Amino acid sequence: MSEPLRKIIHIDADSFYASVEMRDNPELRDKPIAVGGAAERRGVVATANYAARKFGVHSAMSSARAKKQCPDLIIIPPRFEVYRDVSRQFHEIFAGYSELIEPLSLDEAFLDVSECDLCEGSATLMANEIRQRIREQLNLTVSAGVAPNKFLAKVASDWNKPDGTFTVAPSQVAEFVFALPVSKIMGVGKVTNKKLRKMGVITCGDLQAIPLETMAKRFGKYGPRLQQLAHGIDNRPVKTDRLRKSISVERTYPEDKVSEADILEALTDILEELQRRFTKIERRYYPTKRFIKIKFADFTQTTLDEVMHDRGQGRCSEEDYRRLMSAGWKRQEAPVRLLGAGLEPMISDAEEQMALFAEDDI
Repeated sequence: MSEPLRKIIHIDADSFYASVEMRDNPELRDKPIAVGGAAERRGVVATANYAARKFGVHSAMSSARAKKQCPDLIIIPPRFEVYRDVSRQFHEIFAGYSELIEPLSLDEAFLDVSECDLCEGSATLMANEIRQRIREQLNLTVSAGVAPNKFLAKVASDWNKPDGTFTVAPSQVAEFVFALPVSKIMGVGKVTNKKLRKMGVITCGDLQAIPLETMAKRFGKYGPRLQQLAHGIDNRPVKTDRLRKSISVERTYPEDKVSEADILEALTDILEELQRRFTKIERRYYPTKRFIKIKFADFTQTTLDEVMHDRGQGRCSEEDYRRLMSAGWKRQEAPVRLLGAGLEPMISDAEEQMALFAEDDI
């Protein structure tokens, strides 16, 4: 089946959290900053501005290491509500071009503009207009990738960062992907990349030359999918529904828990299951809140949550959940029939992180 001819734009904000902080506090604009948890609290960098990146500071780096590499680094606690509000403003602009909008995270989205007649139907002109409107209305910059499919649009959006647009026209796909490193394929992590290198595969052109039978043998059902991407083929439609907004575990007990000690003892099992579930999706999400739920014997219930400023550091920390659970119990101090604990994640990477290579990378 031939690939549907689509016009896809991928919008990716430039160092989003840090850019919002610099916009709201112009004194920070020329200084190296990072948004994340405090170094003394074993925090992690969520994002860094380009001044900090010159020192090698990057997302997922420990704040302590970031400070060592950049002693003048200013680390700012995240303000997720502000970032969510800005993201909503992004989407109000996107909606002027398409109803088919697929959010990947607060600062990323796919738009299918195949049916849009604005800008003479040119997806590149639309992308540039979107970037201009965001700059003028929100005083922020975004980069855009334009291509016939989602895979290539996402790769393209990283090509002219920051504050740029890159287009891969249908006639350019074959030439573009031939020289593209396979590491640019979403889902190809260190393990898969290492396997491919052992096969002599560095670029998508190299991968195209590997027999399909060999790929199927080495990578199972993911081999053919990898071959498709190496040829620049990606038939996935833009989906308007979001992925999971939260993950939680609940337990209803045959006999009520009647003391705080009973509740905290039961919590251990809940957190072990929560950790198992989150491990399966942690490459796609990072949590921003932890929460607990208590349903008392009279069916009244209470919930408590707290923002996780360290971008998921200690995401299933028993100490933190015990503190929340104790506070929730003290609200009523009555027999309990149900306990729950969970995380509120935000999407951190593209759709299913391609859901590829579950056997080794995910």
